[in-house]
Amino acid sequence: MNQEPAPRILDLVGAQRMAQVWRLKSDRIVFTNGGFDILHAGHVTYLEAAAALGHRLIVGINSDASVKRLGKGEERPLNPETDRARVIAALRFVDAVVVFDQDTPMELIQALGPNVLAKGGDWALDKIVGGEYVKQYGGQVISIPLVEGLSTTALIDKIRKA
Repeated sequence: MNQEPAPRILDLVGAQRMAQVWRLKSDRIVFTNGGFDILHAGHVTYLEAAAALGHRLIVGINSDASVKRLGKGEERPLNPETDRARVIAALRFVDAVVVFDQDTPMELIQALGPNVLAKGGDWALDKIVGGEYVKQYGGQVISIPLVEGLSTTALIDKIRKA
């Protein structure tokens, strides 16, 4: 089945244009990123919290090649980037999704200029990629607490043991 891209899945230029429109409306733009290989309640809780930090939420999704380079395991990602982006874009509180191929989202953060950069609580504030850049123009960097016991790796382990 050939699926058309979801309207909220944008390329870099499309995301930049949307961010400009939202800024003109004085919307507070939040950016976060991740692999989001198997969407679970921990991801949804985290993304809801990120969305609550502003008016618009843009989610960067690591490409398949980027996930592989992150060393999450030879079999990862389990779901291809197009499917992962589609699932995240279907969440009502996500305004835009951009797949990126770089090892970090730095280029995307620089291109979008979010008001808020959010990452999960497993990242120390001083280790969040793009954090210093966002702070330089007065933006905020926020670490959102993770839901204990919910992770993609734990879920994969549980499935394997079943």
